[in-house]
Amino acid sequence: MATRCHWCGDDPLYMAYHDEEWGVPAHDDQRLFEMLILEGAQAGLSWITVLRKREAYRKAFDKFNVKRVAAYGEDKILALLENPGIVRNRAKVRSAVNNAQRFLEVQKEFGSFDAYLWAFVDGKPIQNSRSGRGSLPATTDISDRIAKDLKKRGFNFVGSTIIYAYMQACGMVNDHLVECDWHKKTKKLAK
Repeated sequence: MATRCHWCGDDPLYMAYHDEEWGVPAHDDQRLFEMLILEGAQAGLSWITVLRKREAYRKAFDKFNVKRVAAYGEDKILALLENPGIVRNRAKVRSAVNNAQRFLEVQKEFGSFDAYLWAFVDGKPIQNSRSGRGSLPATTDISDRIAKDLKKRGFNFVGSTIIYAYMQACGMVNDHLVECDWHKKTKKLAK
């Protein structure tokens, strides 16, 4: 039987996310955009709530095509707020559109969002060796720096706690606990 990080419990959706995505280095701008929007939607909610809505988000937000989302007007925003498949929080929906616009600006400046984001960790995932419940921090100095820079660029729903979760989700940091079977597997992906 596999040993996983305690937080994913026995929910099949959560276990699949843990096993296949969490901590795996992501360099595709579309995936980086998707996770940025989903992490922002998660603020104040549990991650499993957002995971359960993920497919509805993909449909509602044009498969996270950043150019399309950046062009959403008021009619589309109002339609999204009526969509029961997503988190219907006005600030979060508007934030997704705003962040898409800012995302495009970063792509234009750096060539890709990937190049911008991964520069904060010198292009390599941080390999932590944490053990036991309660050993994962909510923020780090790097998540503080990224959050501050994103806010300066006009992004919202990008506080340091959200950004640290984003870093974990995108594999910028390997926070699988050492007792987790995926700690070593994920570490090998960074090489």
